[in-house]
Amino acid sequence: MTVRNDLLTVAEEAVDEAATWLATADGEWRSARFKASGEEVTAADIEVESRVTRVLATRTPRIPVVGEESSPTGSPLPERCWLLDPIDGTMNFARGAPMYAVSLAYAHEGVPLLGVVHAPALGRRWTTPGSPQSRPVVEDVGRAVVGVSGTGLGHGSSTRRFLARLQDEAYRVRMQGSMALDLVGVAEGWMDACVCLAPKPWDVAAGVALCHEQGRVVLGADGGAFTFDSPVLLAGAPGAGRSLTDLWQSHGQHQV
Repeated sequence: MTVRNDLLTVAEEAVDEAATWLATADGEWRSARFKASGEEVTAADIEVESRVTRVLATRTPRIPVVGEESSPTGSPLPERCWLLDPIDGTMNFARGAPMYAVSLAYAHEGVPLLGVVHAPALGRRWTTPGSPQSRPVVEDVGRAVVGVSGTGLGHGSSTRRFLARLQDEAYRVRMQGSMALDLVGVAEGWMDACVCLAPKPWDVAAGVALCHEQGRVVLGADGGAFTFDSPVLLAGAPGAGRSLTDLWQSHGQHQV
């Protein structure tokens, strides 16, 4: 068994722990409060992060865990690490909506190499490697269903112009409230492309790995391969990805 398969087994064990517990989480576990950043958090976010981290620390003690609720934003990532979003789509979770997921990835030198995204309310899990997809690839943004996430407060006027232009140019825009599930949609083909605004590493790492497995491009603000310091992530088939990058550079690159 390769090292990558060993790590994927560990990742699935850790996510299993989260999924089993989340099936029982209700009531006060879903009650949201606001963090200093303005984002919502629930007691369930913190509990899931704790449970997943314990499994990972036991099984891979030499690989640090960088989680949304316990790691300071902006700190340099270790050379290799687990990247964990305990509940991506907390706002949905807190309101009883099904579009939320546990997102866990392993990254080396800033590159996500494997990922697990588990959506408890949907009864779905996606892992790397995934099954090859047979849906037609959409290269033209004018014919693309585009997911958009990260559209809360704090975005500048140029980002709003970008979103308005995207609304005009895309076939349809969808806002699910989860970066992980938008990227899953691109990887699986039920979303043609997606835009993630101000993504954090734990938000998108697993989804990036899934997209790469399916031959989708994942680009940053400069049109090159996405890196965790980019203010935007643009994913899709190569043609759609390039078109979204051009649109961003024309309308949204100055502020996020």
